[in-house]
Amino acid sequence: MYFDPLYFVFMIPGVVFMLWAQSRVRGNYAKYSQVRNDLGLTGAQTARRVLDSQGLSNVAIEPIAGELTDHYDPRTRVLRLSQGVYGVPSIAAMGIAAHESGHAIQHAKAYAPLTLRTAIVPAVSIGSNIGYILLILGIIIGMTGMAWIGVALFALSTFFALVTLPVEFDASHRAKQVLVQLGLVDSGVAGGQESKAVAKVLDAAAWTYIASFAASLLTLLYYVMMLTGMQRRD
Repeated sequence: MYFDPLYFVFMIPGVVFMLWAQSRVRGNYAKYSQVRNDLGLTGAQTARRVLDSQGLSNVAIEPIAGELTDHYDPRTRVLRLSQGVYGVPSIAAMGIAAHESGHAIQHAKAYAPLTLRTAIVPAVSIGSNIGYILLILGIIIGMTGMAWIGVALFALSTFFALVTLPVEFDASHRAKQVLVQLGLVDSGVAGGQESKAVAKVLDAAAWTYIASFAASLLTLLYYVMMLTGMQRRD
């Protein structure tokens, strides 16, 4: 193995993009976590109202440790909200809870991108664990075929990041709409200050998914270029 300056040419933009996106998320989350929503609804109460409005009273809501660890588990049909969201009546908590409820709604409606993402999780897990090993091993022992298999397995992670984009964008779109429709923000009037604040929190989060896809794609392109160059030298 040798030091390849080209690796940093591909990786640095992705890392910088990711750090910028994470900074936006944490900045907006910190800001709007301190702003109480007009109805004084906690994240858990917001999620309950959103879910019940869609006939999803069977979806449980549970607290989970950590910050920004909120997620919906389609296997158990449980919505888990972090400590700063579950019992906090802030704008940020309301937006995040509605977003995660959006995933539960997607699940109930068999939203195609979510169904696809859930289906490929096992393959992606295997690919992310084995792909890099096969790639490096193939390069070390000079078996480009093995290395290409490693790249193909790694590509599953890139595909997963791509499929994640419409899933997350749609969940945020549903969240923004349902909060207005239920009158939970701005007394049901679209375009108000609370709606704009929720949008800032959710739109900032969306950039992290874009950055994740970009970083994965750049890594994949680097591997492809590296192996293509090796084959030409051979």
